Amino acid sequence: MHRRTFLLAGFGTVASLWAAHPRDRGAPHDGYFEGWNTLLRQQGPGVPTMLLDLDRLDQNMARIRSSLPFGRPLRLVAKSLPSTELLGYIMQGLSDQRLMVFHETQIQTLGTAFPAADLLLGKPMPIEAVTRFYQTQPIQARALTPRINWLIDTPERARQYLEFAQGIGLELRTVLEIDVGLHRGGFSHPEALAALLPLLSGSNNLQITGLMGYDAQVGKIPPMIESASSTLRHAQQQYRLMLEALLHLMPALRAKPLILNGAGSPTFRLHGPDSPLNEVAAGSAFVKASDFDLPSLADLLPACWIASPVLKAWNGLDLPGPLPLGRLWSAWDTNRKRTYFIYGGGWRAHPVSPAGLSSNSLYGISTNQCMFNGSIRTALNVDDSVFLRPTQSEWVMQEFGSILAWSRQREILHRWSVLPS
Repeated sequence: MHRRTFLLAGFGTVASLWAAHPRDRGAPHDGYFEGWNTLLRQQGPGVPTMLLDLDRLDQNMARIRSSLPFGRPLRLVAKSLPSTELLGYIMQGLSDQRLMVFHETQIQTLGTAFPAADLLLGKPMPIEAVTRFYQTQPIQARALTPRINWLIDTPERARQYLEFAQGIGLELRTVLEIDVGLHRGGFSHPEALAALLPLLSGSNNLQITGLMGYDAQVGKIPPMIESASSTLRHAQQQYRLMLEALLHLMPALRAKPLILNGAGSPTFRLHGPDSPLNEVAAGSAFVKASDFDLPSLADLLPACWIASPVLKAWNGLDLPGPLPLGRLWSAWDTNRKRTYFIYGGGWRAHPVSPAGLSSNSLYGISTNQCMFNGSIRTALNVDDSVFLRPTQSEWVMQEFGSILAWSRQREILHRWSVLPS
């Protein structure tokens, strides 16, 4: 009796352990990624590549264009779409010429590439960078000046820009950064704006052309503390307060067409008819890296991928050291039964195809040859590609030197350059 009880308990333990072991999550490339895989085998460069699906980009452009707040044009954010050709493609599709730029090199490159573009700085530039911009290519810089809106966040920076502009005889257009709840700097109350008056009186070298208030905090505060709608409402109230204060302090601005910029990819669709903004900013929404899997962007499709060639592939899992940890691990987890080493690795991205791939925490992450494991069903061979989805397009796109843009429907293939970092 005791023997039978012992055997039944043993079988029960084994059955429980077997039931707990990981299920096979693997699958080969589906038709979508197999199309990319075939293209890269035939025309790929054989190195890690940033891919852009033009068909999905076209769909995203159409959906974004149809959902823009009425009467509010969109300013493209260059750091999130860091390619002259990519920006030009979207600008043509939107029939607009507004850009938000973040580096002096972007001002030069994009200002020259798009002669009608209005350029707004997305962050305040140190006066040393502004000085270098005008010293490096003085003729080009002066020609671009009427289309540049520099960002001012403090009276001290305004004083620096004013002294510089007076010194070289320029009239600089400046947008004031205001704090609408993100608390990343900028003018946060009307009294701070009043401190600008003594600087601006009697001089035409510094012109105020508008306000910018970034509301990235909307939707990021835990709901039990404040709802996203309340956060947005408070941000808009603060924007109106600062706009009214600016117009009260500088009544002449009422007769000028001001830039009233704000929002970003997560929030641009939330600004309705009562918003104080007269333009919204977005960039990442067009290619939708994984950080932008948000309810407000649920109708948009991921359009950018990293593809990396498989350098080595075999069945089993071998880990360094005297213990058979790899064999035991792969026996327990069927998703560790095949090993791949890819070209490169360590990007801000996660594998998406073939399904069920994962990096190996014991082996570690490599930026040279990164290991991935999967089940036998992943079915990759040497020179096939592993596809990863970036968490963001900003900076990640620039790591690859160029973008391979493909429209399967139109049979168009482009190799687009990326902006200098």
